[in-house]
Amino acid sequence: LKLSRHQGPTALRTSSVCAMASVSAAPSYLPLALIDKCIGSRIWVIMKGDKEIVGTLRGFDDYVNMVIDDVKEYTFTAQGKKVTHLESILLNGANITMMVPGGNPEEDDVKGSGS
Repeated sequence: LKLSRHQGPTALRTSSVCAMASVSAAPSYLPLALIDKCIGSRIWVIMKGDKEIVGTLRGFDDYVNMVIDDVKEYTFTAQGKKVTHLESILLNGANITMMVPGGNPEEDDVKGSGS
């Protein structure tokens, strides 16, 4: 390996790091590919603020805006939990905090009350 005067020893280290970074032992998935696997399945979406959405994911775009059918919207207030049933919604992806494929907030209530 020959280095020019303009390249110092860091040039060699950089190329070695790049070569090592391309070797991977475990498969990796992009976030949009994981969401794509959830189409047609139930999904629990935790929103910014005091809302959670549970429904069947029908589709999404690159901004993770989602179309969800058979929706239960949970709103948490000082007075307690309010549940609203909706046929279909278009959810703005900018307001999503976390998604749980196959999750359901009511399962946690059932598990918690049995302890």
